[in-house]
Amino acid sequence: MNDTTANLVSIPVGDAVLEGDLRVPSGASGLVVFAHGSGSSRKSPRNTFVAEVIRDRGLGTLLFDLLTESEDETYETRFDIPLLTERLLGATEWLRGRDDAATLDYGYFGSSTGAAAAVLAAADLGDDAGAVVSRGGRVDLAESRLGDVTAPTLFVVGGADEPVLSLNRDAFDRLDCEKSLAVIDGAGHLFEGPGELDEVADLAADWFESHLG
Repeated sequence: MNDTTANLVSIPVGDAVLEGDLRVPSGASGLVVFAHGSGSSRKSPRNTFVAEVIRDRGLGTLLFDLLTESEDETYETRFDIPLLTERLLGATEWLRGRDDAATLDYGYFGSSTGAAAAVLAAADLGDDAGAVVSRGGRVDLAESRLGDVTAPTLFVVGGADEPVLSLNRDAFDRLDCEKSLAVIDGAGHLFEGPGELDEVADLAADWFESHLG
């Protein structure tokens, strides 16, 4: 276990101020920014668990609210992928201005609709994005930019999450980068079965550990 500095942070992006939880283990070589799905927040228990496993590998994590409380009350805003992408890129730029994160390699972990924002942000950043992991992601919502992603990209999907699995297979074929598709047998969209989220976390941590730093 690494010594970790925990910071509750406020991230200014455009006209919004977004609340976040930034934790950077001493000697970290990379940092993973989380993009949660619609109706979720930085306090998502699934993402919090995955973040803990990633930090145990010596990488930093940033979990933050992509929307303000008032914005999150609007159904349409939750699915405003361009806005979510803008917020993700804004948080990345904010990290670059911090002494504890400026020199780190950045990766994105996206869930559900947040995965589309992660893919689009990586497409915009090009070689400045170190790696991407999607958990049960609606990566089809980033269809127009999949071919622009150069960061090593891992899709993790539940075998029983058939509609999303089909969308992920189609999106995977459009990627032109180092890539992998991991299907967890029997798992549904939320990976609620015994050991399923542990497997997601280990796959994600392995991917980021291999490609960041």
